[in-house]
Amino acid sequence: MTAPVRQAGVFAALCTLSLAVPLAGPRVGAAVAGIVLLGAYVITDGPLFDLLAYPGDYEDSRLYGLITFVLAAVALGLMATAASMPVAVFVGTILLVGYGNLGEQLVRLRTDGPVVRVVGFCLTAAVAAVAGQAITRSLAGDAVISALPIMVFLAASGAFLAALLRDMLLRSDDPIVVLSVGLLLWLLAELQPTIGTTELLIALAVTVALGYTSYALETASIAGMLTGVLLVLLTTVLGGYGWFAVLVSFFAIGGLSTKFRYEEKTELGVAEDNNGARGSGNVLGNAAVALVAVLGYAASDAGLLPHEPELFLFAFTGSIATAMSDTLSSEIGSVFDRPRLITTLKPVEPGTDGGVTWQGELAGIVGAAIVAIIATGLFPEVSGGGATIIVAAGIAGMTVDSLLGATLEGSVLGNQGVNFLATLSGALVSVLLVVTFVLG
Repeated sequence: MTAPVRQAGVFAALCTLSLAVPLAGPRVGAAVAGIVLLGAYVITDGPLFDLLAYPGDYEDSRLYGLITFVLAAVALGLMATAASMPVAVFVGTILLVGYGNLGEQLVRLRTDGPVVRVVGFCLTAAVAAVAGQAITRSLAGDAVISALPIMVFLAASGAFLAALLRDMLLRSDDPIVVLSVGLLLWLLAELQPTIGTTELLIALAVTVALGYTSYALETASIAGMLTGVLLVLLTTVLGGYGWFAVLVSFFAIGGLSTKFRYEEKTELGVAEDNNGARGSGNVLGNAAVALVAVLGYAASDAGLLPHEPELFLFAFTGSIATAMSDTLSSEIGSVFDRPRLITTLKPVEPGTDGGVTWQGELAGIVGAAIVAIIATGLFPEVSGGGATIIVAAGIAGMTVDSLLGATLEGSVLGNQGVNFLATLSGALVSVLLVVTFVLG
């Protein structure tokens, strides 16, 4: 057994101590955490220190990694005992991170392939999270079998988020992972989504298959794949298959458009880096507003927000129409006529922020129309007038993207920031038009 595996095993064992809260109560759990913290503070060298230490801990001979991890767990424990976070979410989160790390280290004994390591982490983390939730619910006398779909949904969502954060951060940043996963699962638990076992299994199978396909086709990096999988899973469970179809249409068509005349775009210097594989920042920049709209829809549908659910539906489709329009206009328009700056209409070099071509604008309009057609076919709330609103929102968002590119990108905003503000603009335009012409 290698040192990383031994260390991961010890951390997993320490994470198992979180069961003290449902077994013996918060006071015993706090006492256990205090003992672990005291031990982490007084151990400054020797074999046990070497077993538990992260590389950065050696500088000050202090187990900062373990200390911060326990403090993060204590913070979640306080939310579970003093706020409305379910204790099952707290235990599931701690076990998810601890055992997921152990699963990844065990996989590393056989292979160092990035996808296999991610799969090892996610599977082990999800199983541990489900087990932690089930044990906690059983000890509290709550139903376990009937709650299995929601437990699996929470576990899978947390595993994907944890794997994403670990890919983006350092392994010693597990406290950040613990807090982020715990807060996400708390939010999802509050939304109380209703989903059957079959529907959940289908959603998981489809999202994982699409995620791996995007990575295999080199349209997404590991982080981009994980981000997309998490977004698609949340969208499918909280929104439904119609929302899933709209979101996936953007990922599929947008990803393929990146490959359109890629060699020519490379020669012009306007091609996406990493052979066109999009990272988490690009995916979130284009889909973060859509995710917020999905969460808003679920919260409104559950009675947690005093707004009409269909407003969030139009915000969602307006943001996706913007993302589709902007992606197609950039990826297709960049290989045609010399672009002109949108603010002055003067010719500029290919790849200049804010540069547009008529071919790109036409492709963007087609992209918004595709989203509108899909939405019209899937959502009764979207009639002919609704489709027009979605197209108008997509065009407006695409134009905002170009204007921001010509004025603020590079000096004030990065590409992801521009994408986020553009999709936000598309969502707001869509909602305003619905309020004015449909609900008004």
